[in-house]
Amino acid sequence: MPLNLNNAEFVRSAAKAADFPRDALPQIVFAGRSNVGKSSVINRLLGRKNFARVGNSPGKTTHINYFLIDKKLYLVDLPGYGYAKVSQAEKARWGRLIESWFADPALMTLGVLIVDARHKPTADDCTMAEWFQNSGKPFAVVANKLDKLKKSEIEPNLERIRETLSLDEDTPLIPFSAEKGNGRDVLLALVEAHREGMQ
Repeated sequence: MPLNLNNAEFVRSAAKAADFPRDALPQIVFAGRSNVGKSSVINRLLGRKNFARVGNSPGKTTHINYFLIDKKLYLVDLPGYGYAKVSQAEKARWGRLIESWFADPALMTLGVLIVDARHKPTADDCTMAEWFQNSGKPFAVVANKLDKLKKSEIEPNLERIRETLSLDEDTPLIPFSAEKGNGRDVLLALVEAHREGMQ
């Protein structure tokens, strides 16, 4: 049975490890820089306009947000990293929160790292990719903002992303546009496949 994406609800914001759901449902985890359009990618995936909050100022997600989809899996939204105008202490708190999440190997089913298709991945993107790679769990990279590229730029940019993040051939790199919907079906199929694999 395909997921009923209309049956989606925000269930909690986790501020500490004790708040993480541990009910054995698959957890699909989204990470990305503060202004990379993470909420927009989640909204596009679900076919909803304002489901995951889209902040005007980057860095609005300060906790780990959980969305329950069709009572069958969680989409997990990690705090954005990078540009947010927040104190060092707050950044350090986010770092500890994300570390505690990755410290429990039972949580993640599939990792999704969102990067900007227009630019070379940042040092923070590379660090995040390493976290996913070291987790030993499946992971994919979504290159968002594809609609901002000329056709001739797409392939070289994807190649640069794959190289910079040291992605092996088995790691999916999905060209994506939260704006136009490119890549949505590929990402949804990946999510579905990992949900099925858990059953």
